[in-house]
Amino acid sequence: MERRRVSIVGGGAAGFFAAIACAEARPGTEVTILESGPGFLAKVRISGGGRCNVTHACFDARELASRYPRGGRALLGPFRVFQPRDTVAWFAARGVELKTEADGRMFPVSDTSATVIDCLVGAARAAGVKLRTDCGVTRIARRPEGGFELTLARDEAHPSDRVLLATGGCRTAAAGALAVSLGHSLEAPVPSLFTFHVGTPWVRELAGVSVASAEVAVPSQGLRERGAVLLTHWGLSGPAILRLSAWGARALHALDYRFSLRVNWLPELDAEALAALLGSRRQEQPARLIVNSPIAPLTARLWERLVLAAGIGRDTRWADLSRPDRARLVEQLARTELPVSGKSMNKDEFVTCGGVALREVSFKTMESRVCPGLYLAGEVLDIDGITGGFNFQAAWTTGWIAGRAMAGEEP
Repeated sequence: MERRRVSIVGGGAAGFFAAIACAEARPGTEVTILESGPGFLAKVRISGGGRCNVTHACFDARELASRYPRGGRALLGPFRVFQPRDTVAWFAARGVELKTEADGRMFPVSDTSATVIDCLVGAARAAGVKLRTDCGVTRIARRPEGGFELTLARDEAHPSDRVLLATGGCRTAAAGALAVSLGHSLEAPVPSLFTFHVGTPWVRELAGVSVASAEVAVPSQGLRERGAVLLTHWGLSGPAILRLSAWGARALHALDYRFSLRVNWLPELDAEALAALLGSRRQEQPARLIVNSPIAPLTARLWERLVLAAGIGRDTRWADLSRPDRARLVEQLARTELPVSGKSMNKDEFVTCGGVALREVSFKTMESRVCPGLYLAGEVLDIDGITGGFNFQAAWTTGWIAGRAMAGEEP
């Protein structure tokens, strides 16, 4: 019986997981990873500030699927087959223990992505996977007798029985050219997981200040998120901003990233409670300067800038806080309006919304519905999750299912 040849186009998370799953499920299969760059797993290396946010401690398939602005419904079935609990077990079986942080993100206990990379590369080699770098695929053609003919750099011919496209996010239409050449269509790529440019001087002057729990909203688009917010020298970042950008990826792109952002710095308190708290301060600390009396958990620097932004003078004492002053301060704390004038991609994530249309793929096997023998996994698909390890989990899941299917095994 002729040896089956499987080609994995792309040496990232999904590609490696698929290659290992295929080679382990069907020993003797010739599995080759073809990576266009000089090294493998580049995104794994820099994820989580170099620690690699492997997955998220969310073990219910339906809840997990809800963390994907695009692709959640399609992933529901796959997550019932391979989910974060399986990811944790997969790495543990290969000597990599994961730990869970307070926000649910999971990292290797070593706190270095090198542990994850070494595990994946080691597992691939142990399973007999061939690893090739600097080996971009320029063309894929279907052969009349079945299978595919891949054209590599320097016009090298590389025949294959089955092919997996795991080339990563389609940041431009050209990045999805191989899929399109085989009959697929692309959902237009736009950025996801980005930070906001805010030109308001006092925001930029507070670079480095963070708020553990704020509510950010784009009322014109019905977008709202709560979580940590970080003030930067260009505007706003942090988990709440990144999640908002993911859910609003297409809407904010349509606005050319120019819109009004509303921030509630103390979302645990409604306007009435805030007004009452300020009234209590006036009674209890009449001689103190308002700018020197921050409300926890706001930092002293942020509180000072919010008080001044509300039009309250630096020398104003609590005893002199008028009703109109109090109303303006409540408004500033609960509904700061900040003009957003652009975006910056989040370096750790650089996720793209868009990719191969999901209707063209069977999520039971990750095989193409339009080109038999072709499989797709990871961010080449129109799938993207919020920050926190969800994009890697989609890569592990779709890669594992594709790998098993290419080996001829039921997922």
